[in-house]
Amino acid sequence: MHVCAVSVELHIPQATSLKAKRSVLLSLIETVRKRFPVAIAEVGHQDTWQRTEIGISAVSGSARQVEEILNDVECYIWSIPEAEVLEITRTWLEPN
Repeated sequence: MHVCAVSVELHIPQATSLKAKRSVLLSLIETVRKRFPVAIAEVGHQDTWQRTEIGISAVSGSARQVEEILNDVECYIWSIPEAEVLEITRTWLEPN
């Protein structure tokens, strides 16, 4: 089993309220959930207007497949004009 978790820090410059930020964020999360076989959620900066952190995870029997899925998700996130990527961190989880 191969598991990888990704942390993505985003800046949403046009968000002038939490409602505006959540509009962009919920659209991103729903699109990722529909397009890719991953789990995704907002995990940080929930009370900050223009900044957020999302967590994404993928599980597969093949490390290569996990890499391909997460590469596709990252490419999608980079392509969103409403959000600027500040940092992306990948963490591979080792089975016990």
